[in-house]
Amino acid sequence: MRQHLELYDFQPSCVTLRQEVIQGLQKPQKELPSKYLYDEVGSKLFSQICELEAYYPTRTELQIMDENMEEIAALLGTDCLLIEYGSGSSLKTRRLLNALNRPTAYVPIDISKEYLMDAALELALAYPDLEVLPVCADYTGDFPIPVSSLQVRQRVGYFPGSTIGNFDPDAARDFLWQIARTCAGGGLLIGVDLKKDFNMLHLAYNDPEGITARFNLNLLTRLNQELATDFQLDQFGHYACYNPGASRIEMHLVSLCEQTVHLEEWAFPFRRGESIWTESSYKYTLDEFASLAVSAGFCVERVWTDPYQLFSIQYLSAPAL
Repeated sequence: MRQHLELYDFQPSCVTLRQEVIQGLQKPQKELPSKYLYDEVGSKLFSQICELEAYYPTRTELQIMDENMEEIAALLGTDCLLIEYGSGSSLKTRRLLNALNRPTAYVPIDISKEYLMDAALELALAYPDLEVLPVCADYTGDFPIPVSSLQVRQRVGYFPGSTIGNFDPDAARDFLWQIARTCAGGGLLIGVDLKKDFNMLHLAYNDPEGITARFNLNLLTRLNQELATDFQLDQFGHYACYNPGASRIEMHLVSLCEQTVHLEEWAFPFRRGESIWTESSYKYTLDEFASLAVSAGFCVERVWTDPYQLFSIQYLSAPAL
């Protein structure tokens, strides 16, 4: 039944992946874009991470949603086109769609094509009256949003989880500005992780089950498969730590020995203990994020948090152009 869903395909090419890998591994602090963690295997592993006891963001966000869903749905209004950036399994989206009044269409955007189409098909079957318009893309890129065949009162972006924290502050501002223009006259429902005790943060990104480590190392497996690199997975280890000066979790893959990795004619030497920086996760106070949102052209309309202020869901309105 997948043929009933039209895919809008703007997936980054293998050439783009190759260029970004070469560029990242040539830097003094080697790094790889976190978006490439999310191939089909990586997306499934991240879904498992979200179910872990140590990973507080998902369960806390779901609790906040459930307790405030009536108000959230009222702010999004009727006949909205819901655009989800980094849709993944669309778990939280189902709760939202169940509460919304006559949503016109749902646009899931994800970089993992197979995972996207599987999730979109499940939603299309579960909500037969909803127009589902899947887009495979790097959601930070420049691509058109599909046009619904039905009347849309406003566009509302949806960016759950703590993914806005994966952006450096300047990049976060640029991305929010992009959404503000895409959803002009509407708004953005966004999850924002808050500053908290670093021990809780450390446990969330170093789970005892080792799933986050598998998620991180899967990036090297992907590069070996798609670019024919020769990373030896048993010679790299997962490492995540909190950088208090920058208010961010940093996730790294650390070389366990002196070695050289190859990509075609390129050679990338590693010292023992040298790392590849694969992801950041910035944490905010409510005031810090409000300043960021305003600088990107949004107005903070409403903020919901849990009793311990571990996490927040925020509704930002975007003025009409």
